[in-house]
Amino acid sequence: MTATMTTPMSAADARAPRTYHVRTLGCQMNVHDSERMAGLLEAAGYVSADDVPAAAARATEAGDGGADVVIVNTCSVRENAATRLFGNLGQLAAVKRERPGMQIAVAGCLAQQMGQGIVDRAPWVDVVFGTHNLDALPALLERARHNAAAAVEIEESLKVFPSTLPTRRESAYAAWVSIAVGCNNTCTFCIVPSLRGKQRDRRPGEVLAEIEAVANQGAIEVTLLGQNVNSYGVGFGDRGAFAKLLRAAGGVEGIERVRFTSPHPAAFTDDVIEAMASTPAVMPSLHMPLQSGSDRVLRAMRRSYRSERFLRILQRVRAAMPEAAITTDIIVGFPGETEEDFQATLDIVEEARFASAFTFEYSPRPGTPAADLEPVPAEVVKDRYRRLDELVRRITHEENMAQEGRVIEVLVAEGEGRRDAVTARVSGRAADNRLVHAALPAGLSAHDYAQGAPRPGDMVTVRVTHGAPHNLIADSALCGRALSEVERAAGEARSAGDRAWYDDGPSLFEVRRTRAGDAWERRQAQAHAAPESDTAPVSLGLPTLRVGASGPAR
Repeated sequence: MTATMTTPMSAADARAPRTYHVRTLGCQMNVHDSERMAGLLEAAGYVSADDVPAAAARATEAGDGGADVVIVNTCSVRENAATRLFGNLGQLAAVKRERPGMQIAVAGCLAQQMGQGIVDRAPWVDVVFGTHNLDALPALLERARHNAAAAVEIEESLKVFPSTLPTRRESAYAAWVSIAVGCNNTCTFCIVPSLRGKQRDRRPGEVLAEIEAVANQGAIEVTLLGQNVNSYGVGFGDRGAFAKLLRAAGGVEGIERVRFTSPHPAAFTDDVIEAMASTPAVMPSLHMPLQSGSDRVLRAMRRSYRSERFLRILQRVRAAMPEAAITTDIIVGFPGETEEDFQATLDIVEEARFASAFTFEYSPRPGTPAADLEPVPAEVVKDRYRRLDELVRRITHEENMAQEGRVIEVLVAEGEGRRDAVTARVSGRAADNRLVHAALPAGLSAHDYAQGAPRPGDMVTVRVTHGAPHNLIADSALCGRALSEVERAAGEARSAGDRAWYDDGPSLFEVRRTRAGDAWERRQAQAHAAPESDTAPVSLGLPTLRVGASGPAR
């Protein structure tokens, strides 16, 4: 193995708890894995750099978080993933030279794909491990430190199901819960099956136990994760298992919102639609990847559905849940795509009226069948992407404007509104998963919880007063009075995102305190408390007993 560049630690450094920072790239599965890595490190005695002011204060623009151990959890879906990784690792190398004892680890899909190749190109990396052996992280860090050499360990198959590992969840009020890992599909553009392996399902009892555990800890929203969630149950012979799981998850005491991502159109069945529509806690939002509107391209992609079936699914979902917001993924410029194929995609997008769409230029991934096909000229791909993006933006804005006047309940979140401090708003997600920025009543500070400001995890009922291009604005707290000409002129002089958007309705801003808000407040108090002699307990994803538990506070 190639020797690393670890600088010797001083005696004082050796006595202090080692801090860690996990930087997550990619999908929700990576976010979920990062929470497990954090839990493993905390169980091993590490401390989050965010909880150590002295560490956080030395954070740099390299994304190190000021930590002694930096883990980069990578994604390999896009072609430029490796370029981004090694650019970031170059920045971290400069930090490592100035920070005695610092270690750098690379995890995730790109680590699974490249293995030793990462250390060959970046010999200052201490640890490389893949998607199948998250549990090895603490031991690999110790091995690299002891041997002063890189520790590279890539397993070809899953050794320990990630959801059985300790976890430090990013949110006190919302939780990711994995129901399966891997994928049995053979899409010609996708590298995920070769990196995550064949689909492996958790037993329903294990999933529900984890949901009960996070509910006991205060979470009121769960998102069920899988590469293809509606194929859940195939591994243990129950093709109706996902619909049953949705109903059961929605019935867990304390859980108010259940979401899931992502289904596959080929396996999406009416029993899932019925479970969504009949289970109040299952939210009316659906991410249904289209990829292309051309049946010819779908065949070349090995997507085992056609555009007509896709549209029928959307029709049935909307018939059962008229308020549902449907989002999608679309790839532009797949090899062989003609202008006629691309027009078919535009036609489907126009008809489907997606609430939003994640659009991508086709990116060839080594080892996939499509990587060897003749590419569409780059200038053609970029022009088609521009045209699709313009269409998606127009429809998203129109669909958002159609929400104006609706009364909605928003789960207040941290970090969703970058300009909340400037605009005196709080932000979060509506039931249909649209992002909402809601104005606080005049004179109420966002952090004045004692005076009624909602905490992250609390619910607010507001009215949508403006459908913006990418989000909803609910400034109903400021409505119910006539504006002077001076106030109106001052508002209109501001940018669209900063101005207050009034309508003719009454003032509306109702806060519902929740168990999740209580959990967030407890976490904040613990983070600012004096450190304990031992590390804080880490959840193992098992149910715990609640004494005197009750439903959400009203």
